[in-house]
Amino acid sequence: MSNRIDYGANASGLWADDDREDARRRRAARLKTSLTIGLVLVWMAMASHFGYARDRGQFASATPELKAWFDGLKSGNGPCCSDADGTALSDVDWQSGHGHYRVRLDGEWVDVPDEAVITEPNRVGRTMVWPLRGYLGLTIRCFMPGSMS
Repeated sequence: MSNRIDYGANASGLWADDDREDARRRRAARLKTSLTIGLVLVWMAMASHFGYARDRGQFASATPELKAWFDGLKSGNGPCCSDADGTALSDVDWQSGHGHYRVRLDGEWVDVPDEAVITEPNRVGRTMVWPLRGYLGLTIRCFMPGSMS
Protein backbone atom coordinates (compact mmCIF):
# COMPACT_ATOMS: atom_id res chain seq x y z
CA MET A 1 0.00 0.00 0.00
CA SER A 2 1.18 3.53 -0.82
CA ASN A 3 0.62 6.91 0.82
CA ARG A 4 0.83 8.61 -2.61
CA ILE A 5 -2.38 10.10 -3.99
CA ASP A 6 -2.94 9.39 -7.68
CA TYR A 7 -3.90 12.61 -9.52
CA GLY A 8 -3.84 10.92 -12.89
CA ALA A 9 -0.35 12.24 -13.59
CA ASN A 10 3.09 10.77 -13.47
CA ALA A 11 4.45 10.22 -10.00
CA SER A 12 7.32 12.64 -10.68
CA GLY A 13 5.00 15.68 -10.73
CA LEU A 14 1.91 17.19 -12.22
CA TRP A 15 3.18 16.97 -15.83
CA ALA A 16 3.64 13.73 -17.59
CA ASP A 17 6.96 13.12 -19.34
CA ASP A 18 5.15 13.33 -22.70
CA ASP A 19 3.81 16.80 -21.83
CA ARG A 20 7.29 18.00 -20.89
CA GLU A 21 8.68 16.66 -24.17
CA ASP A 22 5.92 18.43 -26.17
CA ALA A 23 6.65 21.72 -24.39
CA ARG A 24 10.36 21.35 -25.09
CA ARG A 25 9.66 20.70 -28.78
CA ARG A 26 7.42 23.78 -29.00
CA ARG A 27 10.13 25.97 -27.42
CA ALA A 28 12.73 24.56 -29.81
CA ALA A 29 10.45 25.18 -32.81
CA ARG A 30 9.85 28.81 -31.73
CA LEU A 31 13.58 29.35 -31.27
CA LYS A 32 14.36 27.81 -34.66
CA THR A 33 11.73 30.00 -36.36
CA SER A 34 13.07 33.14 -34.66
CA LEU A 35 16.65 32.33 -35.63
CA THR A 36 15.65 31.60 -39.23
CA ILE A 37 13.79 34.90 -39.55
CA GLY A 38 16.73 36.74 -37.99
CA LEU A 39 19.24 35.15 -40.36
CA VAL A 40 17.07 35.94 -43.40
CA LEU A 41 16.80 39.60 -42.31
CA VAL A 42 20.57 39.85 -41.79
CA TRP A 43 21.20 38.24 -45.20
CA MET A 44 18.77 40.64 -46.92
CA ALA A 45 20.40 43.65 -45.24
CA MET A 46 23.85 42.53 -46.34
CA ALA A 47 22.74 41.69 -49.89
CA SER A 48 21.00 45.03 -50.35
CA HIS A 49 24.33 46.86 -50.02
CA PHE A 50 25.53 45.44 -53.34
CA GLY A 51 23.13 47.67 -55.28
CA TYR A 52 24.17 50.94 -53.64
CA ALA A 53 25.65 53.78 -55.63
CA ARG A 54 29.35 54.41 -55.44
CA ASP A 55 31.73 57.06 -56.65
CA ARG A 56 35.02 55.53 -57.72
CA GLY A 57 36.39 58.93 -58.73
CA GLN A 58 36.67 58.13 -62.44
CA PHE A 59 34.67 61.24 -63.40
CA ALA A 60 36.18 63.66 -60.89
CA SER A 61 37.29 66.01 -63.69
CA ALA A 62 33.70 66.59 -64.97
CA THR A 63 32.44 70.17 -64.89
CA PRO A 64 29.98 71.06 -62.13
CA GLU A 65 27.25 71.62 -64.73
CA LEU A 66 27.79 68.20 -66.29
CA LYS A 67 27.91 66.55 -62.85
CA ALA A 68 24.64 68.27 -61.89
CA TRP A 69 23.06 67.08 -65.15
CA PHE A 70 24.18 63.49 -64.48
CA ASP A 71 22.95 63.68 -60.89
CA GLY A 72 19.52 64.78 -62.14
CA LEU A 73 19.14 62.05 -64.78
CA LYS A 74 16.18 59.75 -64.31
CA SER A 75 14.26 57.16 -66.23
CA GLY A 76 10.86 55.60 -65.65
CA ASN A 77 12.60 53.48 -62.98
CA GLY A 78 13.65 56.54 -60.99
CA PRO A 79 16.93 58.43 -60.56
CA CYS A 80 20.01 57.03 -62.26
CA CYS A 81 22.23 58.41 -59.46
CA SER A 82 25.27 59.83 -61.28
CA ASP A 83 27.83 59.24 -63.99
CA ALA A 84 30.03 57.40 -61.49
CA ASP A 85 27.42 54.64 -61.25
CA GLY A 86 26.97 54.32 -65.01
CA THR A 87 29.04 52.29 -67.41
CA ALA A 88 30.03 53.68 -70.81
CA LEU A 89 29.46 51.23 -73.66
CA SER A 90 31.26 50.99 -76.95
CA ASP A 91 29.15 50.84 -80.11
CA VAL A 92 29.56 47.05 -80.43
CA ASP A 93 28.09 46.54 -76.95
CA TRP A 94 24.60 47.88 -77.63
CA GLN A 95 21.98 47.46 -80.31
CA SER A 96 18.78 49.15 -81.36
CA GLY A 97 15.95 47.53 -83.26
CA HIS A 98 12.19 47.96 -83.59
CA GLY A 99 12.21 50.74 -80.98
CA HIS A 100 13.92 48.64 -78.31
CA TYR A 101 17.48 48.39 -77.02
CA ARG A 102 19.74 45.68 -75.72
CA VAL A 103 23.19 45.86 -74.18
CA ARG A 104 26.04 43.45 -73.66
CA LEU A 105 27.17 43.27 -70.05
CA ASP A 106 29.71 40.73 -68.84
CA GLY A 107 29.54 39.04 -72.25
CA GLU A 108 25.77 38.49 -72.10
CA TRP A 109 23.08 40.38 -74.04
CA VAL A 110 20.42 41.93 -71.81
CA ASP A 111 17.20 43.55 -73.05
CA VAL A 112 16.72 47.10 -71.80
CA PRO A 113 13.25 47.65 -70.36
CA ASP A 114 11.41 50.52 -72.08
CA GLU A 115 10.96 52.34 -68.76
CA ALA A 116 14.77 52.37 -68.23
CA VAL A 117 15.46 54.46 -71.38
CA ILE A 118 16.37 58.09 -70.73
CA THR A 119 14.42 60.23 -73.16
CA GLU A 120 16.21 63.57 -72.78
CA PRO A 121 19.09 64.54 -75.11
CA ASN A 122 22.46 62.93 -74.44
CA ARG A 123 24.90 65.72 -73.49
CA VAL A 124 27.99 63.52 -73.43
CA GLY A 125 27.45 61.61 -76.68
CA ARG A 126 28.54 58.24 -75.35
CA THR A 127 26.15 55.38 -74.66
CA MET A 128 25.75 54.66 -70.95
CA VAL A 129 23.95 52.05 -68.90
CA TRP A 130 23.31 51.95 -65.17
CA PRO A 131 23.15 48.25 -64.25
CA LEU A 132 22.16 47.02 -60.81
CA ARG A 133 23.52 43.69 -59.68
CA GLY A 134 21.72 42.32 -56.68
CA TYR A 135 20.68 39.07 -55.12
CA LEU A 136 17.83 38.85 -57.67
CA GLY A 137 20.23 39.15 -60.61
CA LEU A 138 21.03 41.91 -63.10
CA THR A 139 18.57 44.71 -63.84
CA ILE A 140 18.94 47.89 -65.87
CA ARG A 141 18.12 51.02 -63.87
CA CYS A 142 18.78 53.50 -66.69
CA PHE A 143 19.99 53.46 -70.29
CA MET A 144 21.09 56.45 -72.36
CA PRO A 145 21.66 55.71 -76.06
CA GLY A 146 24.60 57.33 -77.79
CA SER A 147 25.21 58.40 -81.34
CA MET A 148 26.50 55.04 -82.73
CA SER A 149 29.28 56.77 -84.63
